[in-house]
Amino acid sequence: MRANWIVAGLLALCGALIAAPLPAGLPEAGRRVIAVAVLAIGLWCTEALPAGVTSLVLVVALVLSGAVPGFPQALSGFADPVAYFLIGVLTIGLAVSRSGLAERVAQFFLRRSRGSARTLYLQLLLAFPLLTFILPSATTRTGILVHVYEQALEIAQVPRRAPLARAVMMALNSINRLASTVLLTGGITPMVSAALIGGIYWSQWLLLMSVPYAALLVIGSVMIHFLYRRGFAVALPELPAGEPRPFSAREKRAIAITAGASALWMTDAVHHWHPVVPALLAWIALLLPRLGVLTWKEFERDIGWTNFFVLASSLSLARALADSGASRWIAGLIVQSVPQFRDEPVLVIAVLLAAAVPVRLLVPNITGFLATTIPIAMSIGVATGTNPVICGLAVMIAGDAVLYYPAQSASSLAVYERGYLTAPEIFRFGVWMTLVAFAVVLAVALPYWSVIGEPLAGAGR
Repeated sequence: MRANWIVAGLLALCGALIAAPLPAGLPEAGRRVIAVAVLAIGLWCTEALPAGVTSLVLVVALVLSGAVPGFPQALSGFADPVAYFLIGVLTIGLAVSRSGLAERVAQFFLRRSRGSARTLYLQLLLAFPLLTFILPSATTRTGILVHVYEQALEIAQVPRRAPLARAVMMALNSINRLASTVLLTGGITPMVSAALIGGIYWSQWLLLMSVPYAALLVIGSVMIHFLYRRGFAVALPELPAGEPRPFSAREKRAIAITAGASALWMTDAVHHWHPVVPALLAWIALLLPRLGVLTWKEFERDIGWTNFFVLASSLSLARALADSGASRWIAGLIVQSVPQFRDEPVLVIAVLLAAAVPVRLLVPNITGFLATTIPIAMSIGVATGTNPVICGLAVMIAGDAVLYYPAQSASSLAVYERGYLTAPEIFRFGVWMTLVAFAVVLAVALPYWSVIGEPLAGAGR
């Protein structure tokens, strides 16, 4: 009954937004896309409908509301390579699980934790930056680690909704991604941001991002520990030490195929392949008879198709927001509030951070968020005498550090569909991380960037 009221209320709100007077400067199609976005975000955040059903509602609503010309545009996200990259990565994670490799690694971590839940959690946190250099993509790391730690929790007989299980999965959901942004080659966020800002090379990016993102990782990890502190008082069973069993043929094949895909991702500067190509090659190899690890029936049954539908539909929404002019209109609202702070560059950054929140909430795709906010932020920087590079980096952190609902990240979807976390739980942590991101930018990043040659005031490099 509660779900029915939520759905009815969101539909009424969507209709009211469409019927309301058109704001100045907002195209009619843009208003309709924003109304549909509010409907979809509300359904995703409240879980009034299953996430996959909400995705289908979103596609239909884009067409019926007149937000897009027709179904080809509403289904554009289903043709995006990122959706198939996610399926390839999830297949790697499934192979790690089905081959027995996840259980082997899980037992190793449990033995090393010696019955301490805190040690198990710390091992996970240390794995994020270390694995980043081997598996730069956060989605790939999450797709593998979620199976490893799910096995560890099952071996330790930790219930699915226990505080410790939720802490581990929240770290995988929200903190793991941050380790990737430290590297310029760590994924979509750093590559798109560096391209939009311009003139930043690999070592320069590492220097700029290392301290702010280390602070985000540490504070976010401590906050998860505090929120789920009851789970860390639980004693885990200590596994007896024994001779490790030999690697099976399936485990060896899973390792070889995963290592091959990782090698291709790390050498993209040489072959210039899109990240989806290694993912698809791994997907194919893992399903090949004799050579692979999985049967087609295992893949078809266990892959978690909700992830595909949610990500693809959110990409369609992001494209509709951009094509309709809604993203430009939202960003334009930011410009109007900043010029009065021309002589207060810290206030300029503060306004940009605050204005990035509704944009991130409405634009589920991080690429769409960055493409919308970074050019606007840098233009504001030029107009107010604030370093435009700092303006661009600040809004990037404001958007990258938070997740308000699972559709905003492929790696979050990989965790969410396991059932350990709820959408409202993810939203609440996203609000906390918003405050953390603001504090890190203002109290850590700005002083640090000034020390290394990127002062807040001026034209920058």
